[in-house]
Amino acid sequence: MRATIAVVPPPFAAYLRVYEPLTAFPPDEKEHWRLYIASGRAPARRDGPRLEYEHAVRQILLGRLPDPGEHAFVADTQVADKTAVPLICPWRTALRAGQAAEELATGMAGVLVDSLLPRAIAERAQADLSAWRVKHPHARSHIATATWSVPVRWFVLFSSDERQLQVGDGKREVVYVTEMAKARRRAARALARLRKGLGETDVTDAVEGLARWLEDFHPRSSVELDYGGLAWLFDPDRLREDSSVADVAAALDALAVGDDRAASDAYERVAGRWREAQLAQAAN
Repeated sequence: MRATIAVVPPPFAAYLRVYEPLTAFPPDEKEHWRLYIASGRAPARRDGPRLEYEHAVRQILLGRLPDPGEHAFVADTQVADKTAVPLICPWRTALRAGQAAEELATGMAGVLVDSLLPRAIAERAQADLSAWRVKHPHARSHIATATWSVPVRWFVLFSSDERQLQVGDGKREVVYVTEMAKARRRAARALARLRKGLGETDVTDAVEGLARWLEDFHPRSSVELDYGGLAWLFDPDRLREDSSVADVAAALDALAVGDDRAASDAYERVAGRWREAQLAQAAN
């Protein structure tokens, strides 16, 4: 791996996204998204994280919470009669910003929190998050974010042939897309094999939490894993050779037959690959 921090487009994060059909939303929000799609304002997948990041930085420097308004990613899926049906992945920036501030406040010592996020902004974020949840009791985040590394559990939702890879010509993108039904089946199978091979562990709990998150969404949704800016931490050849999804599948298959050594070796191939990416964080 060759870290190329100078050209990594911020933010340095990967994303797990759920895209739902319009029918999954309440009537008022469904109309909002219908008009949004018609307006053509939806950012491209590769541009959205950067735009959201830049807005968030500006707002925090001004002492305000990041909320660029309701934007979404838009994709299409084909139904039986070959008709394209729009799928929506709302950004929910205010919700995610509030959740991040809440997690920061509860997961770190106060002096560290104050050094990363001004206390006034953190307290306002928590208050705004509580008010937002009261106003939108059924809303949930469609986007999970991970910085500097892709969580191993995310790979269980996909198969290797679902990868979309673009390298060269100023592009470095790795994206996996699958149907919700397939993602749920794979999560359930992974959970069963982990429980059989490892019992109740932190790893098992993490996959169970992921499976429960997927259950919150419409069954005709799609699930997308986007390496985002992390794709720039690897040179093109390493991206082409990336076998994280296959390695996780191999680890689970080995657990299913009681081959702990093979399971450990396969897991270490994935963990080692992303451990290298995390070293770039330590160097910066």
